[in-house]
Amino acid sequence: MPTAIELAEQFQVSLVGDGSLALQGLAPLERAQSSQISFLSNPLYRQQASESAAGGLILSQADLDFLQANPGANASKRVYFVAKNPYATFARMAQFFAKASAPIYAPGIHPSAVVDSSAVVPASCHIGPFVQIGPGVTLGERVVLLGNTAVARNSTIGNDSLLYPNASIYADVRIGERCIIHSGAVIGADGFGFAPDFSAAGGEWVKIPQTGGVTIGNDVEIGASTTIDRGAMSDTVIGAGTKIDNQVQIAHNVIVGNCCVIAGCAAISGSTKIGNFCIVGGAANFAGHLSIADRTTISGNTSIIRSITEPGQHFTGVYPSMPHGAWEKNAAILRGLDKIRQRLRLLDKSKSSDS
Repeated sequence: MPTAIELAEQFQVSLVGDGSLALQGLAPLERAQSSQISFLSNPLYRQQASESAAGGLILSQADLDFLQANPGANASKRVYFVAKNPYATFARMAQFFAKASAPIYAPGIHPSAVVDSSAVVPASCHIGPFVQIGPGVTLGERVVLLGNTAVARNSTIGNDSLLYPNASIYADVRIGERCIIHSGAVIGADGFGFAPDFSAAGGEWVKIPQTGGVTIGNDVEIGASTTIDRGAMSDTVIGAGTKIDNQVQIAHNVIVGNCCVIAGCAAISGSTKIGNFCIVGGAANFAGHLSIADRTTISGNTSIIRSITEPGQHFTGVYPSMPHGAWEKNAAILRGLDKIRQRLRLLDKSKSSDS
């Protein structure tokens, strides 16, 4: 078990308390024991932190000052990791402890896997049962492909990337280093492109071949059952460091910048460009061919139908929920707003003529 001083040095935080204290993991404030670390990043939980049995606490200087002024029963036995960003420090410590208990994927190719003779698969890779690797595929060092994953022709996957079972990587997809792709994700399926050709006598939707690919930067994580479509003629692009939740739809030719986060069930229509460091809430959706400025925040369930050009703005378009009967009454009023506006204009003209 690492000692408190070893953790403080590794994560470059200040330590208050006994540096020789051995700590074995992390836990929530209400469950943490004397050998575990918890964290405090919201002042609302200061009292709970004071009363916690945690042997170590990650917190800010302001929160430390409060706890020292209001010590709980375990204060004398506790160590404090004082960080500028306690939440991020907690996440990094959690990675450290999780790595110790993470499954080890031994290098090798399972006998049931099908690997094309032209594929490049380093000896350090782990290829699980029933994996399919197509012609021209190139894997980096220490890539892990778990059971039933498929990687189609001419795709590349960078060093230390992990693909969970049943991920599907279509042809001409480029995945960077240290990426994580969860089960059921589909990367590189055809974009939804059809040209209408109709007349009075009938017609059809003519499929537009999707000949682009998908390019995914380093350190990207893609959630379960998320789909990222290939481009029509150029690539769909996901920038480095971006994190995408489960069940997200990203259409063809979308460009997502670096270090964005996109929550579950969001949908981004074709050829929309999302800037760097953007935050997209769950079930938010975007019309096609838009440009979204850097550091834009979109609340959950918000529909974006126009480009956003000024960086750093926060957009919300969620109508509050209410009992259904009240909603119907409000909807009826909304339907009549145009008539009300016309009546107000007529009244205004009438008053103007009277004066």
